[in-house]
Amino acid sequence: MRPINPRVEAVPRSGIRVILDLASRPGVVHLEIGQPNFLTPAHIIDAADAAARAGHTGYTANAGLPELCDALSTTLASDNGVQAGVDQIVVTVGAMGALYAACLAVLEPGDQVLIPDPGYPNYHMAATLCGAETVRYPLLPEAGYQPDLDALAAAIGPQCKAIIVNSPSNPTGAVLSEASLRGVVDLAERHDLYVISDECYEKIVFDGRHISPAALAPGSDRFFTVSSVSKSYAMTGWRLGYVAAPAAMVPQLTKLQESIVGCAPVLSQHAALAALTGPQDAVREMCAAYRSRRDLAVELLQPHGLCNYRPGGAFYLLVDLPGEVDDTYDYAKRLLQERDVAVAPGETFGAGGAGRVRISTATSDDLLREGIGRLIEFAVATG
Repeated sequence: MRPINPRVEAVPRSGIRVILDLASRPGVVHLEIGQPNFLTPAHIIDAADAAARAGHTGYTANAGLPELCDALSTTLASDNGVQAGVDQIVVTVGAMGALYAACLAVLEPGDQVLIPDPGYPNYHMAATLCGAETVRYPLLPEAGYQPDLDALAAAIGPQCKAIIVNSPSNPTGAVLSEASLRGVVDLAERHDLYVISDECYEKIVFDGRHISPAALAPGSDRFFTVSSVSKSYAMTGWRLGYVAAPAAMVPQLTKLQESIVGCAPVLSQHAALAALTGPQDAVREMCAAYRSRRDLAVELLQPHGLCNYRPGGAFYLLVDLPGEVDDTYDYAKRLLQERDVAVAPGETFGAGGAGRVRISTATSDDLLREGIGRLIEFAVATG
């Protein structure tokens, strides 16, 4: 047989999914997967049901339903300060569809893209599939995982074409400050770089406020704002995301969408429209629950020296492991085997995750308390 595409072979699996696969047995406390434990709000499900019964079960335009693009444009302006017309929005299959399309649109083999460290592993995966090289810029634990702007500037070389930023962050939960984001935007403008901003957790903010990089440079054509309804509205399985992009890029993104999936699922688009235009009470209630769980996790971990910061958003926290832990994959597997707790190995997020594991607080208070209790027992016994 002829060999397969070496780019595909070069893509490592996400450690989150590796542990999830191993943890598919009864009795495991799941702290590894970033999935809301809430149900999709009823009015959103009702809208999808009504759309199906009304016969809206066919294709849509490649870029998405016009009314959904209009609602996204309105929401971006009112909530994020991002001015993006209907003709600048492409509705995608999840935020990963938006991220991958943005990478494909701008990255060529040999290009470099700067990604946060620690950062979501799918950034590296998407860039690698494009034939690009990832260069990691550090997030500083001592500064609450804000980016090291000096290191970021030093990492920019002649082949660099784009910077990926993520706030609130997966895996740290950090909300990037305006100063940090202005620093990123200034570097992008100085070096003529695209900025791909992953804002999937934009509505889950406890401290500070969410800021879209595109709002800091109105009228610029270098920003791709990526988001979804997955986390904010407990709609992970609906697979509905979007990207707001420079107008000149939208025909290319639409063409990519056509070649990969055609269009996002029509019923999910109707559900997303209901999510954006309907009552937002559930979003606020879920955010309040995540804040309470953040506080609970920090309260349990800090006395043992396992957490030295307070995440400002999302529903993740990096746990500092005691002693010398050379392999967090092995650590996560042993924790699963010996204590029935699933966590994400820190190294899947880059070198900045070494000696750490990520936990998700998107679970019930009881399970969170139980899982963290077992993690603490294991850490103390093995550290």
